[in-house]
Amino acid sequence: MLIHSEEIERLLEEDIGAGDLTALIVPAGAQATAQVVTRENAVLCGQPWFDAVFDQLDPAVHISWLAAEGADVAAGDCLCRLQGPARSLLTGERTALNLLQTLSATATVARRYAKAVADLPVQVLDTRKTIPGLRRAQKYAVRCGGCSNHRMGLYDGILIKENHIVAAGSIADAVSQAHALGADIPVAVEVENLVQLEEAIAAGAERVLLDNFQAEAMRQAVALNGGRVKLEVSGNVDLATVRAIAETGVDFISVGALTKNVKAIDLSMRITLLS
Repeated sequence: MLIHSEEIERLLEEDIGAGDLTALIVPAGAQATAQVVTRENAVLCGQPWFDAVFDQLDPAVHISWLAAEGADVAAGDCLCRLQGPARSLLTGERTALNLLQTLSATATVARRYAKAVADLPVQVLDTRKTIPGLRRAQKYAVRCGGCSNHRMGLYDGILIKENHIVAAGSIADAVSQAHALGADIPVAVEVENLVQLEEAIAAGAERVLLDNFQAEAMRQAVALNGGRVKLEVSGNVDLATVRAIAETGVDFISVGALTKNVKAIDLSMRITLLS
């Protein structure tokens, strides 16, 4: 995974600013080792970002990973060991751990959803409901956990929602204007009932999102569609409902909770000075 240096620079500047004052209490030439331990079960994710923090801060820091990216790890496991200048280890600790704990949390949630529908022909997708500044990283973590990505942003796909339809005049007008932008741009329409579903299909949408449909309405939509377009369910999806939704026969299920409701994995970094 290619990490942009500007991305890491911004994250380090947020924490370090004009300089790490506390690290100055440590002798400038002191060397240390450190290890990162997880206090809970998780899917490990974020190694490229963790590494990039220390690469940019101080290339003299060496990191050895003891678990693979995307691996299931258990509470108490040592994830990696570090060695290098003590000041650099202390200064980079929080930024690196923030990234690792957040991306591991995202991958862990994604893994649970992926397992819930693993035997069914459906893809669980993320949304644009990501932590500001971490969209690319979180979408990587979603894939690491076994789910798939929706569009990255407003620039790589067209999703026509209720307000767009109102502004354009109708579903047909909105889809027509969207297609005029370019044949290679996928067009999806979010609908609230079966009548709108038919309108979207007739208008030439490539994908239709069934917004807040009940299970029976989803089944009716699948039957009505007859395979003409790809159907996606959005709204009110959680681990308790995702399998039942998948069993209705829809093609995709988008879940904002993959990225917006994550609780950071509890990680700890312990440093030991070398004599």
